[in-house]
Amino acid sequence: MHDSLFFLMPPTDPASSPTNSPTAPAPAALQAPWRLQYLENVGEKEKSSGPPQPGSGSFLLDYWRDPSSDDKNHVIIRNAHGLILLNAFPYSNGHLLVALGDARPTLLDYEPAQRTAFWNLIEIAADLMQRTLEPQGINFGINQGRASGAGVPQHLHAHLVPRWGGDVNFMSTVAQIRVIPSSLDAMAARFRATAVAMKL
Repeated sequence: MHDSLFFLMPPTDPASSPTNSPTAPAPAALQAPWRLQYLENVGEKEKSSGPPQPGSGSFLLDYWRDPSSDDKNHVIIRNAHGLILLNAFPYSNGHLLVALGDARPTLLDYEPAQRTAFWNLIEIAADLMQRTLEPQGINFGINQGRASGAGVPQHLHAHLVPRWGGDVNFMSTVAQIRVIPSSLDAMAARFRATAVAMKL
């Protein structure tokens, strides 16, 4: 397969480089018109929110400390122990994060009762996802430590990613682009409606 790809590539002649060509082709564009409203709203939110506040280094801990911003932060469930929220950079629509309010870097840094509370939140998130999206599968994952891929290594959290047959499609394989068809606000509304029906 690599040989086939090699022969499809043009010769590497510096003189024919797009940067040296006055008629270089335009880059490929992926139309996403819904993002304009998002970008305009971001500017308005920044103007109305005042000066930036110092963070804890863990956005999950910042969200935990600010329940008044749950809607804005796409928090779906909050209980006495932790949060279930939408991932702002999802692998697929409906990608959820689960975290305890107490920020600790490893699973065994938590007391047994906390680990039980963490797993209970994961079970609630799985039930919520199954009822809301009816996926054909769910990936459950915990990345402990930066070397494992943790984006917030100081605050352990779980990922739940809904999966469907064929969801790694042509765009992902060929263009290395994931297409996320629903906005975070619309997905949060769907999850919250299910949560209300479940009386969570």
